[in-house]
Amino acid sequence: MRETYDEYEAAGRLRVPVAAWRWATASGLVPAADAGRGQWSRAVVEAADPEAVRAGLRGPAGASWAADRLTEALGEPLRFRPRVTPAAVGHLVRAGLLTYLGGETAYPDVHPDQVAALARRRDLPALLDRHVPLGPDQAAHRLGVRRTDFDQVVRLGWVTPIGTVDIDYKRQGGVTTIPLYSAENIALLPVIRPTVDWHALRALTAGRRSPLTALTPDPQGEDRLLLAGIARIARVGRAAVVNWRRRHPDFPAPTAGTAVHPEFDRRAVVAWLLDHDKIAVPTGVLAATFTVGSSLGAGAAQQFRMDDPLLELTDDGEDEDRLSGWMTEDDADTLVELTAAEAGASICKLTTPGTAPLAVPDGLHVIDRFRAGSGGLRVTLAWPAHLRGTASPRTAGGVIRHALPYTTPSTACPCARQTCGGIIPTPYCTEHGTVIEPAMEWHPADGIRCIARHYARTAVSSRA
Repeated sequence: MRETYDEYEAAGRLRVPVAAWRWATASGLVPAADAGRGQWSRAVVEAADPEAVRAGLRGPAGASWAADRLTEALGEPLRFRPRVTPAAVGHLVRAGLLTYLGGETAYPDVHPDQVAALARRRDLPALLDRHVPLGPDQAAHRLGVRRTDFDQVVRLGWVTPIGTVDIDYKRQGGVTTIPLYSAENIALLPVIRPTVDWHALRALTAGRRSPLTALTPDPQGEDRLLLAGIARIARVGRAAVVNWRRRHPDFPAPTAGTAVHPEFDRRAVVAWLLDHDKIAVPTGVLAATFTVGSSLGAGAAQQFRMDDPLLELTDDGEDEDRLSGWMTEDDADTLVELTAAEAGASICKLTTPGTAPLAVPDGLHVIDRFRAGSGGLRVTLAWPAHLRGTASPRTAGGVIRHALPYTTPSTACPCARQTCGGIIPTPYCTEHGTVIEPAMEWHPADGIRCIARHYARTAVSSRA
């Protein structure tokens, strides 16, 4: 009598589908192989309950179905991230994140419950970047640029293929070999190449020449960084990098340069920064959220999102601030309608990475919207700079205003004081409460006028 069974023989012994046996072993319904690689002992097979093994499968799902479910889990709209493909499901199976239940190994059948569990994982974007390579078109989408710009990235040697795949284009000349690139390496490019204006590159319209064509690859194939360049990548000062060299014996050794100006291999430096958590692989696109309402307070405010935002705040009170980013067509249309209203539009609260929440009481308008060559819709907003101020911590937002008191507040005054000399009156303050008029003038907190008054006070103090 047979003493060991492979998966086909075990399934045949129990008279269940092979896919059901595979899922039973993956889910722990039956023990793992105990008689060698892919081999089960007779005792394990005979102890298995055929009905439980058969019921546990619940029908395998195809790779296309699984890819659609994982794409949905990434959220809409997809920005700087390609759709999950059936081939990506094959890579997830090979990475051990999904169990192969049958079908083609490149486009496998998988268990729907396991797909659902993977879709619920908060680190799904990171898992896809780590285990699923990208073709050139997908890599361009992941980077948010046109395919022609990505081709320039490859020409410059900033990324290199990690493998290839043969695709049979039956109607277009047969088999074509397609290079594959690491999604993590693609996502890291804006971090490790900070001298490139990625905002401008992503906003290029179709037909425009790529600014990357003006760059030339190093003829020796070497890519070196000075200490200042490392600091720029890590977003620290040069002194911090010097300190890392002194404190960490595993910091990469210089490959060229001098003792005063050492040069380091970029790849080695990036690997070290990643290993020591000085930088991280971006898994999601940065976004700004803002609430727009009527300047007169009429009607409900509406919330919007901008991906990959660029906020430009001017120091000139006569100029305009600008915010640009990627939006959906529907949101852009709604925003145009709101800002074109006769009553005017305000930003109740704008939250964008790296900037404290701000608000603008009036004057918001759309100055540009266009379709970039990479396919996204980019919208640019503007507002009078002198109206910009700090947003209230309240959910509804609104500009925090400062009051300039007639006289200098006493030491007993409990009102919040600002560096510009203004105060935010407290109702129970005996000097600046609701009964007493505290101000000669109001102005937005931390706005242009606030900054100007702070500098004016500093100048007066220095002359005194």
